[in-house]
This record gives sequence, C-alpha cells and structure tokens, in this order.
Amino acid sequence: MQVFDPRACELGEGVFWHPARRQIFWFDILAGTLHSRDGEEPKSWRFPEYVSAAGWVTENVLLIAGERDLFLFDLETEEIETLVELEADKPRNRSNDGRADRQGGFWIGTMAKHPAERRGAGAIYRFHRGELRLLFPGISIPNAICFTPDGRAAYFADTMAQTVWKVALDRDGWPQGEAAVFLDFTGTDIYPDGAVTDAQGNFWNAQWGQGRVACYAPQGAFLSAVNVGAPHSSCPAFGGPELTTLFCTTALEEMSDAARAAHPDAGKLFAGPVATRGLPEPNVIL
Repeated sequence: MQVFDPRACELGEGVFWHPARRQIFWFDILAGTLHSRDGEEPKSWRFPEYVSAAGWVTENVLLIAGERDLFLFDLETEEIETLVELEADKPRNRSNDGRADRQGGFWIGTMAKHPAERRGAGAIYRFHRGELRLLFPGISIPNAICFTPDGRAAYFADTMAQTVWKVALDRDGWPQGEAAVFLDFTGTDIYPDGAVTDAQGNFWNAQWGQGRVACYAPQGAFLSAVNVGAPHSSCPAFGGPELTTLFCTTALEEMSDAARAAHPDAGKLFAGPVATRGLPEPNVIL
C-alpha cells in the first residue's frame, strides 16, 4: 500500500467510502477532525469533541459518532443535529469504532479515554430507527465492527482481549443468541483493530502494531495480508469506482519520538489495489 493522503493523524480511524458521493472519509479521533478527499482536493472539518466513526444517511448528511452523542452533520451547510446522547453518564468515555449494518442500523463502540481506565469500561451499542440499545457491555477497546454480506451476522472485537467474536442477527439486525469466538489472538502479538468484509465474505482486519491488514476466510482461516507502511494500522475500507481499492488508516499514538522518526509516514491514510471487491456501505435509516 502507498500513501494516499499526506495528512498525519494522531489516531486515524473510521475510514469509509461514501457510495453516493464516491468519496473517501476518515477521522483523526484525538484531533476531533473529519478528513476527506474530493478528487484531488483535501478537505477537513473540525469538531469541538472527539469524533470516531460515521455512516451515510443521504448524499450530503452523515451520522457521526462523537464522544457524547450521535449527531447528523450536513457536509454542505455544516449544520449539526444531535440524534441521541451516548453514555451521558460516563463523561470519561468516548466513542471508537463503528459501522452501518445491512439493515440500516449503526453500531458504535465506546471506551475510556484514559488507558489506565479502559479495562471493561466500554460497550457496543446499536442505533436503529431512533432507538439506541446496549448490545455488549464490558468491552475495553471495541473494534472490528462489520457484517457478513447477507447481513445475517456481525463481527466485533475487543482489542485489549485480542479476540474477535461473531454473532447471528435477526431479520431486523438485532443480535440473537450468544456471540462465538471467531479469532483468538491471545498469547500472540496480534491486536485486532478495525475490520471490513469483502463481497466474498472474507474478513479484513487491521492489526495494531503489525503494520498490516490481514484477510481471513469466513470460517476463520488466515488467507493473506497486505502490508501498510506504518506500524499502527487501524481501520480498513474498500473504495474506488469498482470497490477494488483497499484503504487503511494509521496512527501516531503510542509511538516514541524515535519510532516516529523511523516511520515518517505513520498516521497517514494508505491505499492500494486488491484482487477482490468490497461491498457498498449501506445507508443509515433514521
């Protein structure tokens, strides 16, 4: 993968391709910034809080996860409308990984801002047609939220626990039954971060500290990996006109001055062609 955008993020995350605008978006969580490129033109929007993930509602309106709420943001007018508060009783938490599901819902994870407070402090929620419902409590660092092509199952991870789970979904997109372990990296140096599925149902996982996006079959077998030119690969997405470009955010967070000097492209957005096709991101139904 090569550098796609030179703006370095302290914590790049939440990359997604807007199918209606044919435009890439991603976040620098710790800078409270949404980045994009409209053709060759770089764009950025600053917010007064951490922002981490988004789904598209219409061509111009995004649903964005902030540290205190889920809100609508109009890309043209820059108007903001709060939809629902997110853990208003936990001011020391913030949002993290999130993605829209095939049924038009939006999943979002939360976590403690301070590393010393993270164990079990977060959770995963789903917003669907006006309702925000707690799905999985006791998550330390929620990540890897994505969905099978048929929408019948969801994946999610706890990076700190080094584990990815898979859970069946009902016809409306709500979890049914117990989540089962899909990938168990405990005892290794692999920490699962953001993830996305391709049109064949393969699971593509950015792995923090490994500088790669690893691809796993629907049954969990390792297939291949794409190297990213920075150690903290954080979130992948498929984009481009044919959804055959793999994008991946990276981060400067947790890197020493020496490590930053050794990896001058850390924190930037990377992209490269892959021999598979992604799926269009579904829109969020309010």
